[in-house]
Amino acid sequence: MDLSLFKWLNETSVTTIGDEIAIYAPAYSDYFNNPIPEDGKFTEPQANAPFLYKDIEGDFVIKAKVRPDFKTTFDAACIIVFQDEKTWVKAAFEKSDFDTNAVVSVVTNTISDDAKGCNIEGDSVWLQIARVGNNFAIHYSLDGERYDMVRVFYLPVANILKIGIEAQCPMGEGGLRYFSHLSIEKKTIESLRAGE
Repeated sequence: MDLSLFKWLNETSVTTIGDEIAIYAPAYSDYFNNPIPEDGKFTEPQANAPFLYKDIEGDFVIKAKVRPDFKTTFDAACIIVFQDEKTWVKAAFEKSDFDTNAVVSVVTNTISDDAKGCNIEGDSVWLQIARVGNNFAIHYSLDGERYDMVRVFYLPVANILKIGIEAQCPMGEGGLRYFSHLSIEKKTIESLRAGE
């Protein structure tokens, strides 16, 4: 993957291994605005995970094959669409707190939601996020050909957003997250539900 036009938020080490890039997720790194108050108050947004991105204007489709090195709960490799710390979306392949490896989606409009999707038996999955105006869809695929819908939603955002890949390790001591077949296309898809 040619990363020469990408920029960093929270820069970390990145290595090319065959057709994959390996991004190191430092300990206790994440993007999450916890929807569950602690002592009656919402905690500050967490936005310290490494995020490699491009600025993209208008409609797009981003997809990538991701392969986390699952060790601790919430370890994940993600694709993410980011306006600012209070407005963003991620699709993740994550080690869930139910001891499964699952496709997970998070939509953040000041506060994050946290939607655990289907469990995946393998160690990798394809993830996709598509934008049409302020409407978005998240999909996943086992083979990079047929994509199944995770969710469709509306999120008011700016015309130009940061789009890319993110490596996280919210509860562990850090580890590598692997990405391949990353593509970002500036196009308007016909069906958000179908993802194409």
